[in-house]
Amino acid sequence: MQCNHELIMRIITTHKNTDFDALASTFAAAILLPDAIPVIPKSINPNVKAFLSIHKDVFKTYSPAEIDNDQVTTLIVVDTNKWDRLDGFDQLKKKKDLEVILWDHHPDNGDIEATSKCQEEMGATVTLMVRNLIKEKKIITPVQATLFLAGLYEDTGHLTFSATKAEDAMAAAYLLERKADLGIISTILRPAYGERQKDILFQMLQAPKRTKVNGYSISFGKLDIEGHVDSLAVVVGMYREILNVDAAFGVFGIKDQGKCIVIGRSNIDMINIGTVMQRMGGGGHPAAGSVLLNETDKDAVEKNITDFIKRGQLSAPQVSDLMSFPVVTIAADAKMKIVAMLLREKGCTGVPVIEDDKLVGIISRRDFRKIKKESQLESPVKAFMSTNVISIEPGISPIQAVRLMVKYDIGRIPVVDNGHIIGIITRSDVMLYFYDTLPN
Repeated sequence: MQCNHELIMRIITTHKNTDFDALASTFAAAILLPDAIPVIPKSINPNVKAFLSIHKDVFKTYSPAEIDNDQVTTLIVVDTNKWDRLDGFDQLKKKKDLEVILWDHHPDNGDIEATSKCQEEMGATVTLMVRNLIKEKKIITPVQATLFLAGLYEDTGHLTFSATKAEDAMAAAYLLERKADLGIISTILRPAYGERQKDILFQMLQAPKRTKVNGYSISFGKLDIEGHVDSLAVVVGMYREILNVDAAFGVFGIKDQGKCIVIGRSNIDMINIGTVMQRMGGGGHPAAGSVLLNETDKDAVEKNITDFIKRGQLSAPQVSDLMSFPVVTIAADAKMKIVAMLLREKGCTGVPVIEDDKLVGIISRRDFRKIKKESQLESPVKAFMSTNVISIEPGISPIQAVRLMVKYDIGRIPVVDNGHIIGIITRSDVMLYFYDTLPN
């Protein structure tokens, strides 16, 4: 049965597989636009479904089937900017004189042409909504505040994801002031994980495939599934954590439908899952994303993802962008007293040692502790230098350089290309990159 026509002139909707940020943004929009009604897709996150089943008297929704598209004059879309992610509104895409209002925190541009929009890169769309709730001095209840904070926490990983902005944290503080219940949030955001998910994770871990792409560890779990399986994203997240890789992809074939679900999870900025999935026709965020493909060749999907990451890394920050050059070096046969003067003159704690234009060692101030008598200052550098040199390639990421510094407790790493030293990266260089300031 369809809604009363007078009620459906303005509708609010969001993307399929509705998560808490999408649901929260929908109801925040309903507060900002009280004459519009919320329309939720058929496919929703299991935790969202459980939440709505308990709170159906507080958060009333309509389904796309209850809407007469002919009567819709205004469409408010939240948390997506693509028509194919909406449920049941293809007809509106061609409707003339349709007012479209868009709220979205994704940086990519979709195909929904909005009459007016608030599209700004943010940790969660609901943060943008909270900004306007505050501006318009709207009153929200503790239950509404709890839903909004659940959406914010889900999309920002409790404010830990790299896409999180300062305004996300301020919005969270505002919602906590409005009595958002953290106890309820911890319950409703708990992953839905049962026997089917356990079995799939077990299968993925039977023969895990790890590979290196531009210096990053990546793993692909590929298998066929039958029927609908909830919480595959939870499975992929656990898969990545167990294997301790930088990024993991679950490639799930649905043979009877001739389709393939791809879900990705990453814990480093340099592998932006959202960008990868958008390139394949899906969507997501830097740390998470998914896509449904009309494809059953799981190996081909893996190759496409790997190739894209290889190409995509060229635009990401690399060690070559941060390194210092030209590099002050010393010849392997130079005398130790020359090195001592060089270190004092340059104010550095160590320099690379070169022989036949190749990096052969590092000599540092601590190596001078090996000198027991003054005559040894006439000895060549190669007699005292450290030969176990840790070097790095120019195309590696800054975070990889940091990991090497931490692992080997070193403050500088020569950047080597085909055996030739082309630069050096120091703790100060990476601190400048990550914090845009030098440590005290």
